[in-house]
Amino acid sequence: MSSSKNEAHQIQRAQDALNRRVFLGGSAGGLGYAALAGLMQPEVARAAVAAESAAAPSAAGHFPNFPPKAKRVIYLFQSGAPSQMDLFDPKPDLEKRRGEDLPESIRQGQRLTTMTSGQKNFPVAPSMFNFAQHGESGMWFSELLPNIARHADRWCMIRSMVTEQINHDPAITFFQTGHQLAGRPSIGSWVGYGLGSDNADLPAYIVLTSFGSGRKDDQPLYDRLWGAGFLPTKHQGVRFRNSGDPVLYLADPPGVDRQMRRATLDRIASLNASRSATLGDPEIAARTSQYEMAFRMQASVPEITRFDDEPKHVLDAYGPDVHRHGSYAFNCLLARRLSERGVRFVQCFHMGWDHHGGLPDAIKGQCRDTDQATAALLDDLQQRGLLDETLIVWGGEFGRTIYSQGSLTETNYGRDHHPRCFTMLMAGAGVKPGLTWGATDDYCYNITTPEEKVHVHDLNATILHLMGVDHLRLTFPYQGRDFRLTDVHGNVVKGILS
Repeated sequence: MSSSKNEAHQIQRAQDALNRRVFLGGSAGGLGYAALAGLMQPEVARAAVAAESAAAPSAAGHFPNFPPKAKRVIYLFQSGAPSQMDLFDPKPDLEKRRGEDLPESIRQGQRLTTMTSGQKNFPVAPSMFNFAQHGESGMWFSELLPNIARHADRWCMIRSMVTEQINHDPAITFFQTGHQLAGRPSIGSWVGYGLGSDNADLPAYIVLTSFGSGRKDDQPLYDRLWGAGFLPTKHQGVRFRNSGDPVLYLADPPGVDRQMRRATLDRIASLNASRSATLGDPEIAARTSQYEMAFRMQASVPEITRFDDEPKHVLDAYGPDVHRHGSYAFNCLLARRLSERGVRFVQCFHMGWDHHGGLPDAIKGQCRDTDQATAALLDDLQQRGLLDETLIVWGGEFGRTIYSQGSLTETNYGRDHHPRCFTMLMAGAGVKPGLTWGATDDYCYNITTPEEKVHVHDLNATILHLMGVDHLRLTFPYQGRDFRLTDVHGNVVKGILS
């Protein structure tokens, strides 16, 4: 079939679909005409699909509910669960109880994982690392984090975090979506749905991943962790790959130039507009919108991921790993570049923190990966006048036990999962600098300040609040009820707000 006959056939099909929609009183009739014209004038179809996409379910325009403190978030997620008593919550008196069995009065029958529930005893394993107070606030940090400690008077340290999940995948899923089972929208998707994007050439939510040197075979991460769930798919996070091109098919194949790619997308938009007029499925418009975003990203992403324009002193501040694509240092600098270009929510996942055994050596590696680059990110944002309007979040999915998993020696121990108390750090927009919030018992096992307990839902409610969003009002109707990130829970932690 010749191209002219093929086009005529497509026009006839579009006209047939249009006639059915008109005579049956279809709700998308106007778009049908645009689709028909678009077969000969592709820009008409693009405009029609863009209009339908804009009319698709979205909360943008209804938020923020009040002036935001944070314009953007950089979430440094330490996947695997860092050990709080080796980094942030010192318990020096436990050296006197080294090797003693954890008292039942402390454990209180709390749930254990299958990895340690069969142990005959639970020997107390004091941290082998030294702690010191830093800054005017006197905030405590381990010797493993000297650069992060420099910012003691910028951090807000939450020692009283608590979660309901005790295994990695449901715990990370819980942090990301507010529910332990997969399928709900991630926090970055909720932010994009509520606030939209500040840059038409980049997604509102971008994810970066890196492998830690502490444990290279650590827990995997799944794309659903930054998925849109039941929200329109245009709100899902876009992951930049940590090797090769940051985005698949970023470069056009040999023989295809930008003009040819544009023409291809125009024809696809025309066909999609016709199909959308027939079916009224908003996901068709969302797909076309993503094609257009991908086309624009082919131009915007290469410039962002090249650091040629960064001064040497900035690159040096992040450390030598900044030159290694996909490293934590590289991702921290990339997060800054994305944020200053209008990406609302950047999430850096760093794997390798799951230290069931060999913790002393493994945690040293993780801290070498992350300490200098995290501090450099804060310095960089401050120097550019961005820190006061950027919220930084640092932490993992739960904490670690004070008792050793497996054998305990003078130089080696491991720690199991512990959901009942752990530490998160926050800095930047809207949080009190130099504040230590919450406290734990002598064994770093239970929270002793219940009024300062911070549940995962509370943390997520607070993050949304700092972005000007009332978590109770950011909802989406699905399966007969309104869903939200914090489900039916969550309170803003007002005591940490500046």
